[in-house]
Amino acid sequence: MRDREAAATEHEGRRLSTKETAELLGVKPETVYAYVSRGQLGSRREPGGRGSTFDVKEVEALARRNRRETGGSSSADGELSVRTRITLIDRDRYYYRGVDATQLAARYSYEEITEWLWTGKLRPGVTFTAPEISVAAARRAVDALPEHSGPTDRLRVAAIAAAAADPLRFDLSENAVLGTGRTLIPTLVAALPPLRHDHQDKGPLAHRLWGRLTGRKPDDASLRVLDTALGLLVDHDLAASTLAVRVAASARAHAYAAVSAGLGVLEGPLHGAASGLAHRLLLDVLDRGTAAPVVADELRAGRRVPGLGHGLYPGEDPRARALFALLEEVPGAAPALAAAHDIVTTTARHTPLHANVDLALAVLTVACGMPASAGETVFAIARTAGWIAHTLEEYEERPLRMRPSGRYVGERPPQPFPR
Repeated sequence: MRDREAAATEHEGRRLSTKETAELLGVKPETVYAYVSRGQLGSRREPGGRGSTFDVKEVEALARRNRRETGGSSSADGELSVRTRITLIDRDRYYYRGVDATQLAARYSYEEITEWLWTGKLRPGVTFTAPEISVAAARRAVDALPEHSGPTDRLRVAAIAAAAADPLRFDLSENAVLGTGRTLIPTLVAALPPLRHDHQDKGPLAHRLWGRLTGRKPDDASLRVLDTALGLLVDHDLAASTLAVRVAASARAHAYAAVSAGLGVLEGPLHGAASGLAHRLLLDVLDRGTAAPVVADELRAGRRVPGLGHGLYPGEDPRARALFALLEEVPGAAPALAAAHDIVTTTARHTPLHANVDLALAVLTVACGMPASAGETVFAIARTAGWIAHTLEEYEERPLRMRPSGRYVGERPPQPFPR
């Protein structure tokens, strides 16, 4: 920061070029012109000059304003607050770039939503394909893992292998990162071992993913639920995994590395793996015929009942509501749906908690003969699109802004040397 201030002093008395302005603001040259188009910065083209020039004091003022607004600021309750234009959660609803996310997922495919979220342009029928070299590298790496490896283990290794196969991974320009996103997501899917012998890597991503989640033959209703689930889970504001992605992007890690950071956090039982706990709970209820003893066992053990409640939604999770409506049309889903309803009503006697998206995913995975880890896979593949969106957004911000200060609470120096 002192270097930038010194540079500004050095430039005092003359106007700055676009390159100098970008350096002082800590952004890319394209972002400088975005500031101009939004009216946040004035520009002038000098007679005979080849480009725009900018007033030093105006640039310094914008830099100070940006530091106040985006420098890892804290909200009134002391929590880290990060500016974002991607997702808004408000009154039991959530929106992608201002559009109701549940309506988007009902109308468009996962790839269409993803492309629109990244670029602001809707491309009907768009599908993502992976280069053979990336898929081959990812599959070799995944095949080398122990047989008991979980889905997130496989996806993390696949992401790293795909990165190693891409010599252009360090190009952080918008077009390059978009290209990474469009190839990384299908590579992650293709790297997972298929469970159907007649599986084909063609068509929409949900169709390709299906054969890696279950050996059952797909039906239209089930594929629609899976595709809708992917669209609903693309992003959810600054979840723990997304924050990890933005920290990595703030340090200018390439997009593959940022996604790997998100996958590392996602594996926790309080995040992406939560649907697996709900899956096992549903199977237990189906086995015992009623939710009452199963819920009692959870509470007696001091555990919260999985699949219920969400800290951001006082009422019903809108993602769960959308999926439950579609699951009504899935052949053979009625027993799992009834078990989920039994869990909600039984728990409501103790505390009024609504079903969340993890319980809805569990109904899908149980009804379609998928393993308990399938929900985690769906979550990770879907959220990769949101992580790429946040990576793109973070690259436009000042580098290394995600650097909170530690509050030291240990022994005060000087302390004696250990013996």
